[in-house]
Amino acid sequence: MPDLNPISLWQRLLAAPNDSRGKTLTMAFLVSFVAAVAVSSAAVLLGPRLDANRDAERRARLEALIADTPGLAEILPGAGIDSLEVLTVDLRDASLAAALDPEQMSELSADDDIAGIGTRPDLHQIFMARDGRDLALVILPVYGQGYAATIRGYLALGPDLNTVVGLAITDQSETPGLGATIQTPGWLALWPGTRLMDEAGDIRVAVVRGGASTDYEVDAITGATRSSNGVQNMIRFWVGPLGFGPVLDALRNGDLP
Repeated sequence: MPDLNPISLWQRLLAAPNDSRGKTLTMAFLVSFVAAVAVSSAAVLLGPRLDANRDAERRARLEALIADTPGLAEILPGAGIDSLEVLTVDLRDASLAAALDPEQMSELSADDDIAGIGTRPDLHQIFMARDGRDLALVILPVYGQGYAATIRGYLALGPDLNTVVGLAITDQSETPGLGATIQTPGWLALWPGTRLMDEAGDIRVAVVRGGASTDYEVDAITGATRSSNGVQNMIRFWVGPLGFGPVLDALRNGDLP
């Protein structure tokens, strides 16, 4: 009867020649097995600590993002930083993307390019805040041509994805005292509560002269028609079918997380 005592088997293995194929294969298997057990044990034992470190890293990234993005903190009323998510979306099919790629761009025709931007990046980041599992806020980066240069900002929408919670203008070079009023707290305060689309899904948001009279309208800035129109057109473009419109539809339908 063969001796199956583990100690005897180990002694015979050690006594075998080092160039023995059996010894080489057995040692390789044993090393791989021990390494696999060690890695699995470390994953189980250190899992909670790794999760905590990942959460801390995520929080630090979000804090840095908010600190480095002018205007973002101002349109996060009541939304905790822990609930803020960053999604990279593909505007071509309203799907999630792995990472941004500045080389992926789409040319815009003159008729489609109401924001005056020429080309549109296909991949964009959006920000979402949740109240528990429910969507509480979606923040969209928006930009378009103003009177003097490009206007950039962030548009925050409520859980219905149709009501403006806030608008932040982060970059503009409009005429001081006139078009530059688009960045003042008083004018930006007119935006919360404004609705983007009617029940038929038609984009109705507008910046109007003579006083807003509906939920879709915001007062224009006197003497700054082109700056006012620039803000209107950039918002209309980015919530429309060539902007974030398909992404907002996907969020409403539950097709995006």
